[in-house]
Amino acid sequence: MTNEAVLGIDIGGSGIKGAPVDLVVGDFADKRLRIPTPTPSTPKKVAGVVARIVESFAGQLGDGPVGVTIPAVVTHGVTRSAANIDKSWIDAPADTIFSERLGRPVHLVNDADAAGIAEVKYGVAKGYPGLVIVTTLGTGIGSAMIMDGALVPNSELGHLEIDGHDAETQASAGAKTRLGLSYEEYIPRLQRYYDTIEKLFSPDLIVVGGGISKDAAKYLPYLKLHAEIVPASLKNRAGIIGAAWLAAEAAGRTDLLA
Repeated sequence: MTNEAVLGIDIGGSGIKGAPVDLVVGDFADKRLRIPTPTPSTPKKVAGVVARIVESFAGQLGDGPVGVTIPAVVTHGVTRSAANIDKSWIDAPADTIFSERLGRPVHLVNDADAAGIAEVKYGVAKGYPGLVIVTTLGTGIGSAMIMDGALVPNSELGHLEIDGHDAETQASAGAKTRLGLSYEEYIPRLQRYYDTIEKLFSPDLIVVGGGISKDAAKYLPYLKLHAEIVPASLKNRAGIIGAAWLAAEAAGRTDLLA
């Protein structure tokens, strides 16, 4: 087993963040670097910023893969949607764009999927059997489904239609802010959302992430579900850690994993 780091990079609407990750312990091996997301956030411009982050950590990475998260549905290295990034990402051959720009293997994943796998491998859901659903409450609702440690990608459970509405327009943290809701007013919306998740999937554990998870004591104890529901533990490190783990797995680098 080696402690060679794997670089994880998290592409967001306002910032692109990266750090080398020690996958044996599941934490950053160095301080995170953040560079503002370029405007417009086209594939070429974003790949240039990602290259700067890779170059800054090149001495720690060996010839290993790089894991990159993006707020989009990703299928076979192609980005099929674009949330908070330029619409030119839709149907872009993103894996190829990054790999050619960086000159090393790149594994691209949905940002919520990366955060979810990090919580299962190193966070609050570590060792939990069965179906774990991780949701991130932010501007929208991101989701990840992990069955016995294996990711089911691109679940997009924030876009379930509930009562005639796209779920995230009613139950995201962004909706709470937009509508000026108190937690007392917001809780019924969360209850309806998670009731639907439970009815459709019968998860064994639900993990709630996103910035609002820091206030979990104000709403999670009031949700009545069959499944256990808990706040995420890795906070804003989860995407980078999960991206690195998934990149190592995709490259067959089991020597890098715990």
